[in-house]
Amino acid sequence: MKSTNNLLETEWDEMTEQVQTIVVWSKQGCQYCQAVKDYLKEQNLAYTDVDITEQDHLRDVLEAKYGVRYVPVVEIGSREGRNYYAVTEIGVEHLEKALGKGEKIHGAQ
Repeated sequence: MKSTNNLLETEWDEMTEQVQTIVVWSKQGCQYCQAVKDYLKEQNLAYTDVDITEQDHLRDVLEAKYGVRYVPVVEIGSREGRNYYAVTEIGVEHLEKALGKGEKIHGAQ
């Protein structure tokens, strides 16, 4: 029999899976971007990839939104688009932290 905590965690995971969207801003040849995408695949988390390889104007979008021009940037938010945050720090450990604890890493208005 599952403990109450495990049951609640399972229910929470199922609920957040249904209401969460993930967008990965990346470019071809970026090892950090690939590590992020590999991690999301390992966790069975669906995501949308925004490839900025030949679209430098998209770096302007990242700079306007988050003050960065580099990738990867991972946006995590509700399907309604009302609440989201972005992981702008390089390294899968920052993404793990954001997904695992639902912490606000870089908020948007």
